[in-house]
Amino acid sequence: MTQQAAGLAGSQARDPWRHRWIVLGIATFTQAASGFFVGGLGALGVLLQSALNLSTAQLGLLVSAAQLMPLAGLLVAGELLDRYSERWVVGIGAGVVALALGAGSLAPGYAALLVALLVVGTGYSTVQPGGSKSVASWFDASQRGFAMGIRQAGLPLGAALASAVLPVVAEEFGWRATLLTGGFVALLGAGLFMGCYRRPPAASAPQDKKPSDPLAVQLRARLRMLREPSTVKIMLSGTSLISVQYGVGILTVLHLHQASSVSAGQAALVLVASQGAGVAGRICLAAWSDRSGSGRYAIVLVCMVAVIAGLVVLMTPAGRAPVVASGVFVWLGFFGFGWYGPWVAHVTEAAPPGKTGFALGLAMSVNQIAIVTVPPVLGLLVDLTGSFTPAWALLSLLTIVALAVTAKGELGTRQEPLTK
Repeated sequence: MTQQAAGLAGSQARDPWRHRWIVLGIATFTQAASGFFVGGLGALGVLLQSALNLSTAQLGLLVSAAQLMPLAGLLVAGELLDRYSERWVVGIGAGVVALALGAGSLAPGYAALLVALLVVGTGYSTVQPGGSKSVASWFDASQRGFAMGIRQAGLPLGAALASAVLPVVAEEFGWRATLLTGGFVALLGAGLFMGCYRRPPAASAPQDKKPSDPLAVQLRARLRMLREPSTVKIMLSGTSLISVQYGVGILTVLHLHQASSVSAGQAALVLVASQGAGVAGRICLAAWSDRSGSGRYAIVLVCMVAVIAGLVVLMTPAGRAPVVASGVFVWLGFFGFGWYGPWVAHVTEAAPPGKTGFALGLAMSVNQIAIVTVPPVLGLLVDLTGSFTPAWALLSLLTIVALAVTAKGELGTRQEPLTK
């Protein structure tokens, strides 16, 4: 056993960077595991509405509850990641997700379930920026987009698996069992990350000490990023596309079931296919961004155009035909989920030195505003109008505005730093 350990250590010493693929696998699994339950909420929509007597807006609030705490939590997580090892920041956060879901399985009703999901969001705040930073630190620019795409594919991958598994669990054992299942999966992710993650050999460990500058000066320097043109571009594109992503996640099954007369089970399978397309999109589009001469953001623009086209089809009578609607949702899965791979790679490369964690946290926390507000707003539109068309129109309008503002002069230009 000692000789084997010595041999493994010697192998890692000869080629320490070979470990980056293990790190990528660990980060991807932890991402998928931590977002497993929340990613499957859309597939549970019909069942939860029936079991808890929920409106579409109330169903959207469940997603918002899980995403509310990261509004501030992502900024805190980003700061922690710049000071402490990702191993503990991410691992502890994923552990909080597991414990909160376990407690949520005991919730007596809708209000208590909302509270449990608020705690889930607190823990999840560390997983998204922490996993992104861990992968970015192990891969150079020539492979970073591809690696980040695989890592970011963890979210739709976990959602696709959850959409396939959780409805079956709910039908057999009830909705509470779905939270226990999600908690167990998140616990596996926490244990794996804390047990196996290591920092790259060339990186120095963050110093566990107070910064020399006063806190007010630190905050002003970081928030100054918000005034940079490149930051505005990142925020607008991120909030519009994340709105589409969560809109598709929460409304796909309901649209197919109510507007296209597809059974709840078959509609859930279409959502699985859409999220599977998102997995492929995050990897393929991020890999494309590694080789694009126009920069990574040009790929984000392509995604925005594709998303607008898909949403327009859903607003037409053809969008109510089961085959057409199913195909459009797969299309929206590829581009409406896939944009995140090149987008987050763009953010990490544009971040100032030593502030990657905070830059990721800042960009993702702005996205959280859309994640918190859009699902219940879309649900309310559906409840008030009895139609899905206004919801798709709102998402299309948001994306058109972001495209119009950010596209000018972007193609053919190089990425700009977030701050000087």
